[in-house]
Amino acid sequence: MDKGALLQLRKFLAPEFIFGAGARHLAGRYAHNLGARKAVVVTDPGVVRAGWVKDVTDSLENLGIAFAIFPEVSPNPRGEEVEAGTEVFRSEECNVLIGVGGGSPMDCAKGIGILSTNRRFLRDFEGVDRVEAPMPPLICVPTTSGTSADVSQFVIILDQREKIKYAIISKSVVPDVSLIDPETLATLSAEMTACTGIDALAHAIEAFVSSAHAGITDLHALEAIRLLRPNLLPCLADPANPELRTRLMMGSLQAGLAFSNACLGATHAMAHSLGGLLDLPHGECNALLLPHVIGYNFTAADDRYKAVGEALGLDLRGLDGPRASAAILEDLEVLRLEAGLEGSLRTRGVGRSDIPYLARNALQDPCVITNPRRPGQRDLEVIFEDAF
Repeated sequence: MDKGALLQLRKFLAPEFIFGAGARHLAGRYAHNLGARKAVVVTDPGVVRAGWVKDVTDSLENLGIAFAIFPEVSPNPRGEEVEAGTEVFRSEECNVLIGVGGGSPMDCAKGIGILSTNRRFLRDFEGVDRVEAPMPPLICVPTTSGTSADVSQFVIILDQREKIKYAIISKSVVPDVSLIDPETLATLSAEMTACTGIDALAHAIEAFVSSAHAGITDLHALEAIRLLRPNLLPCLADPANPELRTRLMMGSLQAGLAFSNACLGATHAMAHSLGGLLDLPHGECNALLLPHVIGYNFTAADDRYKAVGEALGLDLRGLDGPRASAAILEDLEVLRLEAGLEGSLRTRGVGRSDIPYLARNALQDPCVITNPRRPGQRDLEVIFEDAF
């Protein structure tokens, strides 16, 4: 094949996944199917308190599978936590990983898997396709409707010393099985529901306009937008409604299948930089930046953004580019504010002197490569200034 034909090829990769109420109780069965002798359950204190970890460990006990628990994952997982978890995995002689929680425990579990078979520093794997040896089997049980780490090729780790987040992207880190159970959203706070819901929406929008988009990823991205936009605010108003929670979880899954295969864009590159500097929730960073990035990108992908607007539920008939862009940005800003994510970068503690540093780090993030418009340092600085 010539180079032009090769560049038109697209791959699609996803784990086996089971979606529906009670899926978490299948962890033991799938661990058994994967040959588990002893599993390490990677999670955080909040998920333990919520009871979801016990449901998973009960399912292991029912099948006679031994386990250890590593519950020391921060909201943004640190490299040191991955190293500590790897030590538990090795010292306890485990051979299967189970990540239970939001993106942080699942990313930490992926990091543990990388280090357990690739005996180097975690930072050595930063970038695309640098994980050489396969990981041990990994089962994920997501408990938020946003990050989609349970179906993705991404690992995001915080380096506290350098105050940056870095990305490891590899098909090697796609979980073997994801048990996607909407019941686990019952204990999710309003703030986390808002943050993760808008994170998922950003996944879908950026995947749809990505320069690596394809027909199959477009289907997932648009369906995710159609599920997330009309259901997020009603879910915040009626958090105990299982049907609304199920729609958000399905939207998150669809968005994950889209972005894992089409990659993302400048919003996520900038959010990683911002989250690395201030250790902020990732979804909150996306919420603050997404409209400003769309404003920058719009002319480079106007037809695609108009399709996004229609999926958001907007009537854009007869509107030229500037008016269509304004309508989309207004809708996303209304969503952010009504979801309770008020304020700006300045109110989060960003100083104007931080902006060149933030832009410089974002420019090095692999997500920026598939942004529909290729930005330079000053372009990203201006976007950060607009969000200031």
